[in-house]
Amino acid sequence: MLTTELTRFRVKKGMSQKVDEWLAFLNENMAETLLTLEKEKMYVETIFRETLDGDEYLYWYSIQGEDGQEVEASDHWIDKKHLEYWALCIDRDFRPVDLTPEVVMIPKNIRDHMS
Repeated sequence: MLTTELTRFRVKKGMSQKVDEWLAFLNENMAETLLTLEKEKMYVETIFRETLDGDEYLYWYSIQGEDGQEVEASDHWIDKKHLEYWALCIDRDFRPVDLTPEVVMIPKNIRDHMS
């Protein structure tokens, strides 16, 4: 079974430049970052960014298989650095918003390779 998610997180005030650094870090280390997704059974993970009414948000879109390792359980240096950025940048006072998928379009031949 695959889980498709889109969740919105608010960025702490004044942390925009740190978010720039975080996203650049992930992009600059993409080969290593992609290696960490295998244990998580994360088939697709995309981070979107938006500023709305003066607040900055990051959105995580993902398609994940069952029984994947939680990122917090990883001992990989990429995941440890990613979680450091998370702690610095994500506003814990804001309750994350999970958007509801209404239609998930993944062709069967692709879905078969994901599960």
